[in-house]
Amino acid sequence: MSRLFAQHWADYELIDAGGDRKLERWGDVITIRPDRNAYFTPILSKNEWQKKAHFEFIEETKSKGEWKVLKGEGNPEWTIAYNDVKLHLHLTKFKHVGVFPEQQANWEFIENHVQEGDRILNLFGYTGAASVVARAKGADVFHVDSVKQVISWGRENMESSGLADIHWVLEDALKFAQREVKRGHKYDGIIMDPPAFGIGAKKERWKIENKFPELLETALQLKNDNGFIIANTYSPRLEAPEIARICKEKCNSESIQVDTLSLKTTTKKILEYGQRTFIQ
Repeated sequence: MSRLFAQHWADYELIDAGGDRKLERWGDVITIRPDRNAYFTPILSKNEWQKKAHFEFIEETKSKGEWKVLKGEGNPEWTIAYNDVKLHLHLTKFKHVGVFPEQQANWEFIENHVQEGDRILNLFGYTGAASVVARAKGADVFHVDSVKQVISWGRENMESSGLADIHWVLEDALKFAQREVKRGHKYDGIIMDPPAFGIGAKKERWKIENKFPELLETALQLKNDNGFIIANTYSPRLEAPEIARICKEKCNSESIQVDTLSLKTTTKKILEYGQRTFIQ
């Protein structure tokens, strides 16, 4: 399996990584965040990191923490651009800021291949970067997420980008997709970014290693003959060989490519994220 490298852009730079942390620039704001993939030694010193950064995320538990202001006025919200798209960033208690920069590789694919009028389905769409990029290309976009707050965040990104008419669907992504199959609907592109694990509204447990075959089978039924599927998975329990095996079992004549989403720091360190599966 090969690496698929996302690229820095004007408003994003992965400066350095190591010691289970990463140093990132978002526009004019620099943050320090935990990252278990950065298990190696950084190039820059701790003192250099501290001098550069405006905010540092301090973990209190494995899933939550608080942001510490290192310099500046401590504004927890700001906006960056990706080409013509505007993305609002917030300092959340879960260490995230509203954008997963390794997804730039997928945004670039959307920009180069999605055409006006294409029907695009973004499942587990989070704050909608991929949805907004697709809408900017003139696609008819359906964005699905079960969290009201991130749907509102995505709508804010759409409106700030001077766009309109994304179909915002507040619903369980897999259940919505399965109903779309029953309705006989088809899509030219399906983007999926499912969580590794979670608890549903009715306390049902979600584990991607268990749900991936069902999710993939549903997406294949929704895909037009010439359409594509992009599935991003972030779980050590669902590794590339197993993904490839499931895809070969479920797919017919489609081509399948499984890569590791990766980013290279300005200091030449490599951070690997989850697997990116591309089917067409």
